[in-house]
Amino acid sequence: MYELNKEQISINDFTKLNIVLGTILDASKNTKAIKPAYILKIDFGKAIGIKQTSAQITNYSLDKLVDRQVVAVCNLPSKKIAGFTSEVLVLGAISGKNVHLLSPDVKLENGTLIG
Repeated sequence: MYELNKEQISINDFTKLNIVLGTILDASKNTKAIKPAYILKIDFGKAIGIKQTSAQITNYSLDKLVDRQVVAVCNLPSKKIAGFTSEVLVLGAISGKNVHLLSPDVKLENGTLIG
């Protein structure tokens, strides 16, 4: 799926990313996607608000995703996926065909910056 990128970037490039904590409000199947995917509605707090994304994380059941906190990049350009506008990129560890979502070990405020 993904390969390790060996290109180095500067700390200035890294700090341009808004990596933020949010809580999934709603999860449903993205029925138009070619590869199985879910549509997520995520609350990133007052500064960013509620954003949506399409994510290939179908190793999770839909009911286990709602109220789960996740980490996402919130300042990438929006991308059309199967007729749906994906506004953020949810982050996860890729293991074979599964994606394991990154999340804090304690509940934190939505909008908390990750660095």
